[in-house]
Amino acid sequence: MNHYSPSSRGFTLIELMVVVAIMGILSVMVIPSYQDRVIRTQVGEGLNLSEFVRQAVQEYHRKNHRLPADNAALGLPASSLIVGNYVSEISVRDGVVLITYGNRVNRFIAGKRLSLRPAIVDGYPVVPIAWVCGNASVPEKMQVRGHNDTDLPAPHLPLDCRM
Repeated sequence: MNHYSPSSRGFTLIELMVVVAIMGILSVMVIPSYQDRVIRTQVGEGLNLSEFVRQAVQEYHRKNHRLPADNAALGLPASSLIVGNYVSEISVRDGVVLITYGNRVNRFIAGKRLSLRPAIVDGYPVVPIAWVCGNASVPEKMQVRGHNDTDLPAPHLPLDCRM
C-alpha cells in the first residue's frame, strides 16, 4: 500500500516562487559590487602600465630640476602608442601623468581619465616624487604640480586615489 501523506509531497509552486524571488533579489544586489570590483581592477592595470612613465618623470626631474612638458621631452613614444588591455593612451603634461581608459575596458569608464600629479619638495630634486593619484590629498611639506584632470567616478577609483 502506497499512502502519501501531505507532508511528503515536496515543494509547492508558491514555495518555489518565493525561493526564485529571493535568488533574484540577491543576484541584483551582488552584480553591481562585482562590476565595481572589475572596474577597479582595470583601473589598477592603468596604474601598473604607467610605472615606467612615472620613473622617467622622476629621472628627468632629478637631472633637470624641473618637470617635463610632454612625452617627447622624456624620449617616450607618442601618448597614443602607450597602450594596454584597458588603456588607450598615457600622456605627460607638465609632469602630470594622464591615463586614458579605453580598448577592452568596461563601458562605464571608457574615455575616462586618471591623473597622477607629482608632489615635490621645492629645491630638493633628490627627494623622490610622491605621486598624488586622482583626488587624493597632497602629502605634508610637499607641493603638487599640474592640474587634476581625473574624471573617473569615485567608486571606481582605487582607495589611494580618493580624498
